[in-house]
Amino acid sequence: MSNITSIVRSIRNIMRKDEGVDGDAQRISQMVWMLFMKIFADKEEEWKKSRKTYKSPLPEKLKWQNWAADENGLTGDKLITFINDELFPILKTIEPTDTDQSVIVKSVFNDTYNYMKKGTLFRQVINEINKIDFSNNNLERHVFNDIYESILKELQSAGSSGEYYTPRAVTQFMVDMIDPEIGESVLDPACGTGGFLTCALDNLSKKDGFDQSSLVVQNSIRGIEKKPLPHLLCTTNLILHGIERPAITKGNLLTVPYENWKSTNQVNLVLSNPPFGGQEEDDTEKSFPEEFRTKETAELFLALIIKILKKDGRASVVLPDGSLFGEGVKSRIKQELLTKCNLHTIIRLPKGVFNPYTGINTNLLFFEKGKPTKEIWYYEMPYPKGIKNFSRSRPIDIKHFDDIKKWWKDRKENEFAWKVSIDEIKERKFNLDIKNAHVTEAEKVFTTEELLVKIDTSFQKSANLLSEIKKTLL
Repeated sequence: MSNITSIVRSIRNIMRKDEGVDGDAQRISQMVWMLFMKIFADKEEEWKKSRKTYKSPLPEKLKWQNWAADENGLTGDKLITFINDELFPILKTIEPTDTDQSVIVKSVFNDTYNYMKKGTLFRQVINEINKIDFSNNNLERHVFNDIYESILKELQSAGSSGEYYTPRAVTQFMVDMIDPEIGESVLDPACGTGGFLTCALDNLSKKDGFDQSSLVVQNSIRGIEKKPLPHLLCTTNLILHGIERPAITKGNLLTVPYENWKSTNQVNLVLSNPPFGGQEEDDTEKSFPEEFRTKETAELFLALIIKILKKDGRASVVLPDGSLFGEGVKSRIKQELLTKCNLHTIIRLPKGVFNPYTGINTNLLFFEKGKPTKEIWYYEMPYPKGIKNFSRSRPIDIKHFDDIKKWWKDRKENEFAWKVSIDEIKERKFNLDIKNAHVTEAEKVFTTEELLVKIDTSFQKSANLLSEIKKTLL
């Protein structure tokens, strides 16, 4: 397992020597499309054995084993010419075949480019990749999934676009609580690299009667991602997890007209960490009814998720504090949520869960569509003993959710948990940012805005007291 990590490190070091590859984003994109080709080749060998009718969408000369597998094969200028003049042009325009894999290949290469210019370095990278065997090997699959996540963590610039890597522990907890059933459709409308979708698959694999090759399972996992690199990562990730034709659409679901969502294209489950803190492109909000129009990405996704859930459908969504207490459009979307869905639980995560991307306070919302909310349970997750803040070197772990999981089954108010009636929420004009009443004033952690108000109040009290003292003395 550690061997794979060293191979990937070696690949990245080789790429750093190539003048055509500029920065982490290009190195990652370059490495991932090459890994996709190798993984696809290994998977094709499996599919040929399991399905005698399988037909490869790739021309023979473009198959990995015919141009890359021989460590003494194509190299130098001939290799770069082959990549730029044959491989990419053909794969970007590949015609559909009897199998859907051609669609997958074309979608992967539509927005993918070869950045490397030196063929000898390219050959060195290929030879490193050939050391990894992905065929029928769950260990390699899961370890490589970890590598994908560590690669993404290094893209620090992602946070400036409102996009944050979701820690594995948070993803697993959300999936565990939603607990998908075989046959239920699972959607992540902003799927990134597919963390929620692969975690849902892992959860399903523990159910009685699970058959990964069945169409019921193969067709139940769906995602949408608008950016090329995460789309490529997600597609490859799902192939590694046994989904032969990943239903990962490249695009922005927010641009689909709101009224287009009917019962025929709604889903049973939504698991998502939609981008927050970002702004959508001009006119995107016009896909939504006027009362829900905003440029705030997180709010649009929440309105969309309510719409695309089937009756009795379930959802778990990550949202920032700002979505809980905001007014105007935010209030109207929250009113829609509480009217059409039972928002039964809000888990308030401690600060630092999404470090180093953002220090924004975040929450996990769990709701079911079909019945209005009568009361909401809140649980303020404390830091584990010995930890004052989460960080890259000390991330949140699934074991840190153990107490919440125990409480979930037998809910009672305690120092971390409390419930609020819908009447109180209506009185608060749908402000869901409700603090833990069990925490004393001295223990509270205040936001910057709250601290400024307190300081201002304190100064005002001091000024009043000083005025009274002057009157007394005079």
